This record gives sequence, C-alpha cells and structure tokens, in this order.
Amino acid sequence: MKKLNLQPQRGIYLIIDPADRPESECFSILEKLCRYPIIALQIWDHFRESQGRLKFIHRVCQLAQPCPFPVLINNRWELIKETGADGVHFDTLPENLDGIKEALPDKSIFGITCNNDQELIDKAEEKGFDYLSFCSLFPSPTANSCDLVSFETIRETEKKSRLPLFLAGGIDLHNLSRLNELSYSGVAVISGIMQAADPCKAMEEYLNQLQTN
Repeated sequence: MKKLNLQPQRGIYLIIDPADRPESECFSILEKLCRYPIIALQIWDHFRESQGRLKFIHRVCQLAQPCPFPVLINNRWELIKETGADGVHFDTLPENLDGIKEALPDKSIFGITCNNDQELIDKAEEKGFDYLSFCSLFPSPTANSCDLVSFETIRETEKKSRLPLFLAGGIDLHNLSRLNELSYSGVAVISGIMQAADPCKAMEEYLNQLQTN
C-alpha cells in the first residue's frame, strides 16, 4: 500500500468524477496528470448506472501504479481488495469502522471529511484516520451537501492535530490566495482541473500558486 505523497510544500489532492466525461477522455487526461506531484488521487463515488465500477477503478489503479501517490476510493471501501486501491475516503463516519479496518489490507489509508464536527476532529487520530479533509471552504456544485467550514475551526485543528489537513469545496485559482492565512497540506480539486480547457496547465497554475504563497 502506498502512503500519501506529502511534499514539503502544499500540493494537490486530485478528485476525479467517473461520470463527468467519456472514459477514454478521462483516462487520456489522467495519463498526462499522473506525471505531476499529486498527493493522492480520489475516485469520487459518482458512476453512471451503466458504468462498470470495478473496471474503471482498476484502470485508474493501473495508470497510477508507477506513481508515488495512492489511489483512494470514495466511500466504497469494499472495492479496495478487488481493485488494488490504496485506501478509502469517507464523507461521514461509518458505524462499523473497526470492522472495515479488519477487512482491509494492512496500511490501507483512511481519510474523512470533518466539516465543523469538533467531536470527530478531536477523535480522528484515535480512530485511526490518516488525514482530515475540510469541506466546504467555498460554495461548490460538487460539495453542495457541505456547510461552509469556519476558518477558525481549521486554525484550531492545526494547533492540536498531527494529521495532514486538506481543504476542499469551491476552491479555484481566483480564491486560492484567501487560504494563505491557514496551515494545511494541500487542496482537493475536481472541476478546477479535470474540467479545465487545459487540465495540465490548470494543474501547473494551482501548484505554482500553492508553492509560491
């Protein structure tokens, strides 16, 4: 199992939407993006009804196999053993977390969206999570179920948690600088890169802003 590809500087936690575009286009973009220093690649649990989940996830894992970053599945932890993915990102805390951990390979990565849930934030390390994701920082069509996160919540978490912190939801090249006052490992991006006219150029612009501010 791979670990989060954390860098000394802030980086990109890339999320892909399997239903966003034809699979051939998605994989063509991914082949180009895989050469960048991505922290992690998450497959969002948003498949078309006719889409083969296992085949798609397995193909992504194959593309990322030579790369240092892990592939994470959103919520569908039971697909990890069948696809070779490195871990799971939960949108909410599962009831049977201990049982899920026992069922998965050792060193599988576990991440969770915590929003403003102070109780979850305080117990995240105890529960064995490897990172926290705060969503949503700004209004976003792909994070419309999230309340906006208080910047103060992130500041307080950074003071007392040793876990990597990622920021997500509505983050684009125009508002990225508003996060400069916060301490975090990276930003989670989906449409800002994958739906850009030139995804590689968008990736470079995000990385440039993250690593120079």
